[in-house]
Amino acid sequence: MDLYEYQARQLLDEQGIPTPSGIYASNADEVAQAADTIGYPCVIKAQVKIGHRGQAGGVKIAHTRDEAVAAANAIFPMVIHGHQVRGVLVAEAKNVIHEYYVSISVDRTSRDFDVLATANGGTEVEEIAKAHPESVKRLHINALDTFDLDAATEMARNIGFYHADVDQAARILLNMWQCFKTNDATLVEINPLAKIGDPQDESSKSLCALDAKISLDDNASYRHDGWKRFEGATQLDPYERKAKELGLHYVHLTGQVGVIGNGAGLVMSSLDAVSGAGEEQGTGIKPANFLDIGGGASAEVMRNSLEIVLSDPQVRSVFVNVYGGITSCEQVAAGILGALQAIETVKPIVVRFDGNAAQEGLRMLADANDPNLHVYDTMEEAAQQAARIAAASSSKEATK
Repeated sequence: MDLYEYQARQLLDEQGIPTPSGIYASNADEVAQAADTIGYPCVIKAQVKIGHRGQAGGVKIAHTRDEAVAAANAIFPMVIHGHQVRGVLVAEAKNVIHEYYVSISVDRTSRDFDVLATANGGTEVEEIAKAHPESVKRLHINALDTFDLDAATEMARNIGFYHADVDQAARILLNMWQCFKTNDATLVEINPLAKIGDPQDESSKSLCALDAKISLDDNASYRHDGWKRFEGATQLDPYERKAKELGLHYVHLTGQVGVIGNGAGLVMSSLDAVSGAGEEQGTGIKPANFLDIGGGASAEVMRNSLEIVLSDPQVRSVFVNVYGGITSCEQVAAGILGALQAIETVKPIVVRFDGNAAQEGLRMLADANDPNLHVYDTMEEAAQQAARIAAASSSKEATK
């Protein structure tokens, strides 16, 4: 479960990590009241579960009540990278001296926890890592080990907090670790962690989390009654809400190729294959979603999955990648054919089957003789075709 910034701040506050004063607002009147309460200048920040809000115009400074209302009225109608703005955070503006990036995440490649930090915050850490790898500090924590104050202090020194209080930086890193563990998080990210205050007054300088992103592991929800505060109807993307009602593991992304598979690893590989195909073809085509139908999926599960993916207007093609183990490819094929009969708006579906009953499933699709079905032997070939179809459809739509 990805949290909005204002929700992530609540968890940081609970661990004693300094954040600017902030009030969530869902309309312009609430923004006006919140801005008067916070004081001026203040920052009006779109609340969407996606980055690049500032570049999209979703973050604005307001020096008066009228400016705050005008900023809110400009932000509320926005759709940022496919995400509709439904609320804003009115936050205290701080005098920023320097910005840092710090995060703790689950590293599935090395199967441990990854503490990542750089003194070059406020920008894309991936780009920093490519251009200046020496400036990014990384610490792997074994699942059976811990991250204590000594380790946090050593890392704070290695990062280079440019005259900021190393002890305070270490304490923030340690509190981030506590936030990560206590909440069964998969990601706790602060970008930027800023040194704030008067540049001429050393005693006024301190560190403050100006923005935060936290992802929680849905599988641990039964241990956290407090998560219910994050599950309001307005918090879920409509496609994610529908999928959750049907018991499906779905994440809405911003691309053009719907992706359905069985098993998180296979779906992630499928996402990578689609992204790679888009880059190779020079079209910029990306995955539109993550959807894992799980093991032993029935025809009904497959049909429901396709209905959700195909209802997304940004989807131009669908890539179904199934390796039959417990799951029968024959049942998946039945679900695909059932969806084709039930859904009015059908888009091209590219299928790759392997494993249990793969040949039977492929035979069923071939016998259907449906022009919207495209079958390929390998994941790479299927991903390439799904990306080509999506690119052609997008180009055609753009010329209308």
